[in-house]
Amino acid sequence: MIVDLSRANAPLRRVPSSAIYVVSAFWAAWLFYLAATGGLGVEPIEALEHRYGLLALQMLIAVLAITPLRQFTGLSLLRFRRALGVSAFGFVLAHFLVWAILDVGTWDAIAADIIKRPYVTLGMAGFILLIPLALTSNDYALRRLGAIRWRRLHQLGYLATLFAAVHFIWLVKGLQFEPLIYTAILLFLLSLRLRSRKSRAA
Repeated sequence: MIVDLSRANAPLRRVPSSAIYVVSAFWAAWLFYLAATGGLGVEPIEALEHRYGLLALQMLIAVLAITPLRQFTGLSLLRFRRALGVSAFGFVLAHFLVWAILDVGTWDAIAADIIKRPYVTLGMAGFILLIPLALTSNDYALRRLGAIRWRRLHQLGYLATLFAAVHFIWLVKGLQFEPLIYTAILLFLLSLRLRSRKSRAA
């Protein structure tokens, strides 16, 4: 343990995981309101699309950070992991819908974008990978699949998050540090996960 944050666990137990859903839904609605009323600048659709996608990436990375946080600091956020993951998918879905309906607009143009633009292809692949994870993020699916198969299925989240990070790098114009920072954090978290697996197998 590097830093002991375990004292925060007791007050965090009083916070319901449903608060994640409430805050996420409110924030998504607030951003949409800002876009509709000119609060997101001169390109509101592009700004809204970016905000939703960035929030989704941040929340996906937060999900992956929960286990290392517990290992290295004692801070346990496991009870919030499902809510964070499902809310992240909600922002991914919102990101997709803004792009598909408000930005592109037609099925032909959507299909053309997916085929011709690699960053769109990768983003769509990440979105598709997250769908079964969102559908099985409940106790019923866990019982039906069994713990081992359920965990294997949800390992797709690592790949989906990596796709999202690379999608962000390709999306921006020119060399920008923000997507590179997110990707570096993600790769660091994945390396911790890989190292943990190797130590258990040894």
